[in-house]
Amino acid sequence: MKLPLSGRALAAGAVAVATLMSGGSVAGAASASEGATATAAAPDIPLANVKAHLSQLQSIAAANGGNRAHGRPGYQASLDYVKSKLDAAGFATTVQRFTASGRTGYNLIADWPGGDANQVVMAGSHLDSVSSGPGINDNGSGSAAVLETALAVARSGHQPAKHLRFAWWGAEELGLVGSRYYVNSLGSAGRAKISGYLNFDMIGSPNPGYFVYDDDPVIEKTFKDYFAGLGVATEIETEGDGRSDHAPFKNAGVPVGGLFSGADYRKTSAQAAKWGGTVGQPFDRCYHSSCDTTANIDDTALNRNSDAIAYAMWELSE
Repeated sequence: MKLPLSGRALAAGAVAVATLMSGGSVAGAASASEGATATAAAPDIPLANVKAHLSQLQSIAAANGGNRAHGRPGYQASLDYVKSKLDAAGFATTVQRFTASGRTGYNLIADWPGGDANQVVMAGSHLDSVSSGPGINDNGSGSAAVLETALAVARSGHQPAKHLRFAWWGAEELGLVGSRYYVNSLGSAGRAKISGYLNFDMIGSPNPGYFVYDDDPVIEKTFKDYFAGLGVATEIETEGDGRSDHAPFKNAGVPVGGLFSGADYRKTSAQAAKWGGTVGQPFDRCYHSSCDTTANIDDTALNRNSDAIAYAMWELSE
């Protein structure tokens, strides 16, 4: 997430058994199974797979100066990694070039063949980090979960009525540059074909909240219904409003929604009573810092939000 202007389908039982047999925790198995229970039409998104993508992004940052920032080798390597997974799964991928701050940037767009091209349901996340760290929660978490959801589409052979599109944005941290470039490139006719854009920016915060965008009411209700099925309370997302890649879509009249687990705002006592965690501490104490590594992730939040992405993409594309 960019700085503010002022600063800046497996069955539940099978999942549980497989997790336990592979040495996973009972808590991890239960977390995986609760998502599967709530998402009858959508497959469970394996937490282990999402975390494997995060490990790859961490390794990429470590090999490239400690970050995956716009115009740096770590960003290019991150894009190459995601693209290779999508290409192998049968997606039609497009790399879109743009320039920001004197450096070349890239968006990655992946279309799943089939569905009504005049009704596009789209999920996206920014792939770049800040220059000060590897950006594993911000926003490896969203990028990895969107990637694994796309791969789940391919594994299941899902063929919904609407067309599915996934995107990874460049230069978000410089002011939503990549997503704005994409929205502008569509023109009015292209934008009119997008039934909904779902944004995922920071969904594994270590002291997490469960925040839902209150933009398009249908998308909002879809996410709220999912979390209600888990017995997890949600709040309206306000910390990141206008600060992530949904903003260019929203400003162009495209219905938008999304999820967020919190950045540098501090958790209140009322929020801790609902969600657990530490009162008075930021949702993500490593926001935009070098400590935003694979150790800076809450597995339960990442798992629930990843499953929620799949649930929404399945529900909204029918």
